[in-house]
Amino acid sequence: MQSFDFYSPEEQIYRASFAEAGLSVYFKRDDLIHPYISGNKWRKLKHQLLAAEAEGKTALITFGGAWSNHILATAAAAAKFNFQATAIIRGEEVSNPVLSLCKVYGMQLIFVSREDYKDKEALYRRYATESSYFIDEGGYGALGALGCSELIAELTEKYDYIFCAAGTGTTAAGLALGVENSLLTTQIHVIPVLKGGEFIQMEVQKLAPSAKDVTLHVDYHFGGYARTKPALLTFIKDFVADTGILIEPTYTGKLCYAVEDLAQQGYFPAGSRILLIHTGGLTGFIGMHERF
Repeated sequence: MQSFDFYSPEEQIYRASFAEAGLSVYFKRDDLIHPYISGNKWRKLKHQLLAAEAEGKTALITFGGAWSNHILATAAAAAKFNFQATAIIRGEEVSNPVLSLCKVYGMQLIFVSREDYKDKEALYRRYATESSYFIDEGGYGALGALGCSELIAELTEKYDYIFCAAGTGTTAAGLALGVENSLLTTQIHVIPVLKGGEFIQMEVQKLAPSAKDVTLHVDYHFGGYARTKPALLTFIKDFVADTGILIEPTYTGKLCYAVEDLAQQGYFPAGSRILLIHTGGLTGFIGMHERF
């Protein structure tokens, strides 16, 4: 597979609430990796694409919803690295800008009922050929976590806390694994973006059994996955206008809201250094633009 160079700096965030709490807060700008293979999407795909190539596979089959950033990232990566790509989409057939971009990148879209979607393995067997390679929804899995673990070795500064948003737990597991491998004392904290996010702890243990437990903050889901409330939307508008860094309501918006709220509660000792992982996915903003 051809090499893929990318740029992902650590950038300090200047907010009055952080200064008042005596905190130094930074973003790992993984949103700058690529317009569509951005954030944790590239990290979760990297080793899966390498495995597909090593096995002589030429086609990728993956899964997601109609606004999935993972689906779009897979489409773009497949085009770049010469794979054919198919996405099995949950729900009735729809058209939106994200799916249109997927089709421009040459991805085949197959819409299935929500009932059928519950058995992804069966769907894969239905549509796979000998040249196909399975990539789970959201890039979930051990290879995805391995790619995310590599972020830790890139860091140029030391941090007391690293925070990320979580949907499947793959990124959180990778970060915990990276900290463990680097013999760091950095604490990994996770903001589940859906209700009932306690399961993330189990997924981290499954994907990174040697890593220390992560700390979950499960009360910042704002009603569930892709759900919002006025307080979150107001916060995002203020944060983006104040910092110039675009965040969206599904993942990174909830992450930033949580960290600022914890800072205002005095959760962190003064002098703490905190890194937030910007996991990209900014096309998700398009589907929510009317809420702003």
